[in-house]
Amino acid sequence: MAMMRLRREDPRVVGSFRLHRRLGAGGMGVVYLGSDRRGQRVALKVIRPDLAEDPEFRSRFAREVSAARRIRGGCTARLVAADLEADRPWFATQYVPGPSLHDKVNEVGPLPVAQVASIGAALAEGLVAVHEAGVVHRDLKPSNILLSPKGPRIIDFGIAWATGASTLTHVGTAVGSPGFLAPEQVRGAAVTPATDVFSLGATLAYAATADSPFGQGSSEVMLYRVVHEEPQLHGVHAALAPLVRACLAKDPEDRPSTVQLSLRLREIAAREARGLPEGAATGAAVRPTRPAVGRRAEQYARQRTARDGDRPSSGSRASRGAPGRRGRGGPDAAKGAVSRTPSRNTPSRNTPSRGTPPRNTPPRSARPAGGGRAADGGRTPARPTPRHPARAAGAPRTGGRRPAPNRHLLRQRLVVFVTVTLLVALGIAAAQGCQGPARGLERPTAPVVPDPSPEEPSKPPHG
Repeated sequence: MAMMRLRREDPRVVGSFRLHRRLGAGGMGVVYLGSDRRGQRVALKVIRPDLAEDPEFRSRFAREVSAARRIRGGCTARLVAADLEADRPWFATQYVPGPSLHDKVNEVGPLPVAQVASIGAALAEGLVAVHEAGVVHRDLKPSNILLSPKGPRIIDFGIAWATGASTLTHVGTAVGSPGFLAPEQVRGAAVTPATDVFSLGATLAYAATADSPFGQGSSEVMLYRVVHEEPQLHGVHAALAPLVRACLAKDPEDRPSTVQLSLRLREIAAREARGLPEGAATGAAVRPTRPAVGRRAEQYARQRTARDGDRPSSGSRASRGAPGRRGRGGPDAAKGAVSRTPSRNTPSRNTPSRGTPPRNTPPRSARPAGGGRAADGGRTPARPTPRHPARAAGAPRTGGRRPAPNRHLLRQRLVVFVTVTLLVALGIAAAQGCQGPARGLERPTAPVVPDPSPEEPSKPPHG
C-alpha cells in the first residue's frame, strides 16, 4: 500500500495512536498509518466532518462497528479500537502489510488462473466468518483486498451493514464502487450475504482480466450495466468462467453460497496448480484403469511363469503342452515332455488338461495382445510385460513382490499332512493295543481253590 506524508490539515494524534503516514482516502474519510505506545501498527480511519454531523449516520455507524467486533477469522483485518463519540468518529484495525489486489493487477497484469482461484477461495472463507457474525461487507472490491504474506485480507468495513439495521443508502444514492455493486444495491433493496458474493465474482473477474466485467464509464453508465446488461467474461479462464458467471447472476437466489464458492475454488486452484485437465481428480494421481479380464490374464501368466521356471519359449503346440502332441517324437515333443513333468511343488491338477483350460485362464478373446496365432499356424505364448524392468529380459527374481500362493497346492499339502498325522496316531494306538495283553500274562495270579461240589460223595471218617 502506497504511503504519503501527512498534510497540514491532518491530525497527528488520534486517541492513543500517533499517526505517521497517510494511506489513502475514501468516501467515508481518510485512512492513516498509526501506532500505539507498544509499537503496534494500525490502519486508522477518521470519518469525514460532514458525515460526523449526521446523527443518523452516527447511530448506524455505531451498530455496524459493534457488529464488526464480532468478526473472527484469519481473512479479515481485526478491529483494534474505535471512538464513536468523538467529534470525528474513528476506528482502527490491524495493519496488513502488502499491496492491494488492485495495485498488484495494475503492476503485473492479469493473474494466473491458479492464483486467482486461490485468492478467491481465501476470500470466500473470510466472507463465511463475516456473514456468520451477521455482517455484510457491501463494498468488496480489489482495493479493499490486501495481499499479505499470510494470504489475502479483507479490509474497510466502514460501510458494512449489520443484520437488522437499515441500509446506509440514501434515496437516489448507491454507497459503494460502481462496477462491483450488486443490482439490489443499485435499486436500494435490502442487502444479503449474496450481495458480497456478487462483488466477489466481479473482483475475481478483475483479477483474471485486469478490467471490470462491466467495462469502464461514468458511474451512471456502470450502474445501468450492472442492473440491465450481462457481464463480459471473454478473458476469464474457462475453468473459472462458469463459477464467476454464477456469482454475477442478477437474482440473488441464483448465486452460490460462500461455502460452495470456497470448496469449488480450492478444487480449481489445486487442479490448475498440478496442470490436470478439467474433471480430473485432485486427491490422487490419475492412473489408467485396466479391465478386470486383463488383470486376471496377467495374474495367471505370472503364476504360470513362476511355476514353469525358465521354460524355453516356442511357437509350437508341443512346447506349450497343447493337447494332441503328447507322446509324439521329435525335438519339440521332448521339450513338451520336459515342460509337462510336474515338479515336486507343482500338483498335476494345475497343469492344463486336454480340452479344458485352467480355472484362472481367461477366454481367448480376452487374452493380452501378442498372444494370437503366428504365421506358421502355431500359437505364441502371451506373456505380459513384467512390471519391473529388471525382469523384462528374463532376469531371475531377486526381490519385490512374491508370486501369489497356489491354493490347490496348499490344499493338497494340508490333506497330506492330516492323512499322515492320522496314520501315525493309528499306528501308535495299534502298538499300544498289542502290548496290553502280553503285559497282563506276566502278572502273578492267586491259586484257584475249587469249591466242593455237591455231587461228590463225602468220605467216611476213619474209624
